[in-house]
Amino acid sequence: MNHPVKRPFPVRRLFPALCALMMLCGGCAEKHQTPPPIGGDDSGEEEKPVEGNDKPASEKERMLWFDAEANFDRFRTKEGITQMLDKTVEAGFNKIVVDVKPVEGDVLYESSFMTKATQIGQVSVTDRDWDYLQFFLDEAHKRDLKVTVSTTIFPMGMPSTRQGPVYRDAQKWEGMTCLQNKPRTGGGSRMVDIRDDASKVAAFLNPVLPEVREFALRFIREIVSNYDFDAYALDYCRFPDNQSDFSEASKSAFEEYIKSSVTTWPDDVFTYDAAGNIVPGTYYKLWWEFRSMVIRDFVAEVRREIKALKPDVKLEYWAASWWGALYANGQNWASNTFMPLEDMESAYYYSWCSNNYFRTGFAEELDTFLLGTYLERIYGADDNESVEYGINRAERIIRNACTIYGTIQCADPAFDIEEACYYCLKRTAGLMVFDIVHVINNDKWAAIKRGIDRALAEG
Repeated sequence: MNHPVKRPFPVRRLFPALCALMMLCGGCAEKHQTPPPIGGDDSGEEEKPVEGNDKPASEKERMLWFDAEANFDRFRTKEGITQMLDKTVEAGFNKIVVDVKPVEGDVLYESSFMTKATQIGQVSVTDRDWDYLQFFLDEAHKRDLKVTVSTTIFPMGMPSTRQGPVYRDAQKWEGMTCLQNKPRTGGGSRMVDIRDDASKVAAFLNPVLPEVREFALRFIREIVSNYDFDAYALDYCRFPDNQSDFSEASKSAFEEYIKSSVTTWPDDVFTYDAAGNIVPGTYYKLWWEFRSMVIRDFVAEVRREIKALKPDVKLEYWAASWWGALYANGQNWASNTFMPLEDMESAYYYSWCSNNYFRTGFAEELDTFLLGTYLERIYGADDNESVEYGINRAERIIRNACTIYGTIQCADPAFDIEEACYYCLKRTAGLMVFDIVHVINNDKWAAIKRGIDRALAEG
């Protein structure tokens, strides 16, 4: 189930295809899958209760994500925002996620050093003379909605359209965007700046660079200092994929990490055969450990910065539930006590996982992990394309290091969003639905409300 971790506009975080679920004809009744007993898998292992799951549904956060990119035109007016906030409350949500830095790299808040977003794709919004984020906060609070503010962290441009800061001021960002190790025809590697790769969802800055991390911390500090909200969510806080970054700066940082010189770069990490398949090198496993440690250390630094400014602001992080594939992105969202080579009996993990990879786990640095179970089915403890399977696995490997919220999408109109909302609310410490654009386009307001109301009625 190792789907690519990218979210093309506007259907971000959507799989290429999802299975259609059975629907009853007539009326508004839906045929739902038979739910398993609430409480996790039935492996027979006795584990401590997962934090927050025992709360009644009425005390759990029920979040709806407001993506900046997909809703850029819809929320150009105050009326467009307030109408959707009213519908959000009517559907049973008590919290929203407001995205204020899309992958294009410009922002939707008042910044002293970031450029305000006026164009994404073909949509231009040049007449907004009011603070987008502050208006969202004011109107949400009027409706007793909590707010998570979300930003992408390392993207600063869109290669498909060549929009964003890294294209407007290419010289300023030279050497800071990711340098990709891509296959060469006939075998071997070639280096390509991610800015020039139109197949990539975003032009990422290189997380290895201290100046990049400080830049990200600067806009995080600015938002947390200047606005009052409940939580901050890190999005795209990772490497773009397994091809980045192979710059000389990353080579030097890697050599410092392993306390050794890399003789042949990048072949000592990996190269490609004639068919374009990866051929692991001497330092293959240590490379994934190193990259994951870069992200772990950054997440820890973000936590320190936020808690120093406003201790009550929670730190949240969204990532896909298919943990075993995310080493390619440096996203070890497990507990740092979870040791894959001991806990998971699979030859797959031995192919990439180092002995010390477990130390890169960053769940302990989070208040809430937003578990991206954007999967085809809801139930199936042995079905790795089910929400149930994803939650079971997350609980095993996070080990109560932080709170887990089940997060789901409704981009496919056939997906049983009612049952998914019900199950996530009953099974985990909270719910997040991505994204409001799909709720609107597929008219899922009523189905979501039914799922939330069922969970609330059961307490």
